[in-house]
Amino acid sequence: MSATKSDALVFFGATGDLAFKQIFPALQSMIRHGTLNVPIIGVAKAGWGVEQLRDRARESLEQHGGIDREAFSKLLALLRYVDGDYSDLATFRELKKQLGDAHHPLHYLAIPPSLFETVVANLAESGAATNARIVVEKPFGHDLASAQELNHTIHKYFPEPNVFRIDHYLGKEPVQNLLYFRFANSFLEPIWNRNYIRSVQITMAEIFGVQGRGAFYDATGAIRDVIQNHMLQLTAMLAMDPPMEHTHEGMRSEKSRVLKAVKPLASDVVVRGQFKGYHDEPGVAPDSSVETFAAVRLNINSWRWSGVPFLIRAGKCLPVTATEVLVELKRPPHDVFTEHPPASPNYYRFRLSPNVVIALGARSKLPGEEMKGEDVELILLEEAGKDVPPYERLLGDAMHGDPERFAREDTVEAAWRIVDPILGNAVPVFEYEPGTWGPSQADQLTPYKNGWHVLEPSSA
Repeated sequence: MSATKSDALVFFGATGDLAFKQIFPALQSMIRHGTLNVPIIGVAKAGWGVEQLRDRARESLEQHGGIDREAFSKLLALLRYVDGDYSDLATFRELKKQLGDAHHPLHYLAIPPSLFETVVANLAESGAATNARIVVEKPFGHDLASAQELNHTIHKYFPEPNVFRIDHYLGKEPVQNLLYFRFANSFLEPIWNRNYIRSVQITMAEIFGVQGRGAFYDATGAIRDVIQNHMLQLTAMLAMDPPMEHTHEGMRSEKSRVLKAVKPLASDVVVRGQFKGYHDEPGVAPDSSVETFAAVRLNINSWRWSGVPFLIRAGKCLPVTATEVLVELKRPPHDVFTEHPPASPNYYRFRLSPNVVIALGARSKLPGEEMKGEDVELILLEEAGKDVPPYERLLGDAMHGDPERFAREDTVEAAWRIVDPILGNAVPVFEYEPGTWGPSQADQLTPYKNGWHVLEPSSA
């Protein structure tokens, strides 16, 4: 099954916001690049026909990336539509009819997780699940128990090799480059361990608030929204061992192994914050204690990383919008030049967005007779954040049965196990002023005097 390319693409939630902003642009781009030439069937309950869906696709592309005449014309020719209730088996019988001669469809569920069980059960009952793959959107569960239940439900109808849990972050070019840089360069591996690395910091900062998504965010929060998935996936990429197998599963197994070695979070290594004014956002409960900022300190119980703190923070209404990794090295074992104050530690800096930077922080001697130095940064790569649209890359992978950029069942559950003890109100929430780096209590998580790395605004 894994070597067989899907011969139809079905996307549930075809009239929704995700399809409008992400899926239609990805489909047109796939067609333009010659990677999609199979029936595309949208499914929703909107009282529409295929012409309304085509109009929706046109409006989507006019607002998100523009219309490529040739590719868009092919998209319209491939596009079909099934209108009906997801709880009605007749909807899925019509879908089976629309699939025609397709024997290996890919079903993409761009719908709330609460509908997954109904949809997969009716796909199976109608025969549309036979030899099929399924793509499910995050959030994959709301906590560990719900993720386990969701996995159990899907596995009633789809074997694990045919399940693709999509996290668009794993499809981003800069994130892929981080993984490539780690394993394509021999100079990193000898120092990529507890003997040379003092700490690792991962920051995802956003200068804006919840942007009209108050109701969604108030049911989610920063830990569930980005730390449990995006940030822990980055942690796995930074901390994993080189895969022994040259296979997709070899890479995913190493990521899973790292996350299984992370101690579940306790309240003393977590700080939650909420920006002042959050309660004024539409859709937010007036007494909400949901976090818009979270900082955590992870400990990885492995030979490579024992004793090295992995510090993660993510938040809204912070000073900049950027995602950055700082890998701080230990100081030289002997201070030859006895500088005061002591020299800053060396580091590797990986900026993932909005621009892409790979840099090495070092010391260089100042001109003059004295043996004094200054901090300098050697830029190995700096460019604008150009990217293949993540959904184009991920949908293409799923259609080819390539699981490497998708989260496996055990990895998802390992990530939930890490954050499960501190979900909800297990940890108090502190108010912080918009435009600051979150509540001051987060500074206590850093074990060194230099504290959190300050991200500079993008120059690209």
